[in-house]
Amino acid sequence: MEEKDVPRRTIAVDGPAAAGKSTVARRLAERLGYRYWDTGAMYRALALKALRTGVALDDAAALENLAHGTILSLG
Repeated sequence: MEEKDVPRRTIAVDGPAAAGKSTVARRLAERLGYRYWDTGAMYRALALKALRTGVALDDAAALENLAHGTILSLG
């Protein structure tokens, strides 16, 4: 099977604060050759942009538009 034929997989790591989720996720991604995405950082970055641009945090449509027009660089 060629690489292009292999289905993409997403692995989510969930748990309480300070449980070691990020450490485990980074190590797992490295071991499997996957890209690590810190979704918490993504959410915080979008929330900060919304606050700075005056987008209401309870306006789902406006937040969706903001997210679609945002380019994030993670490390």
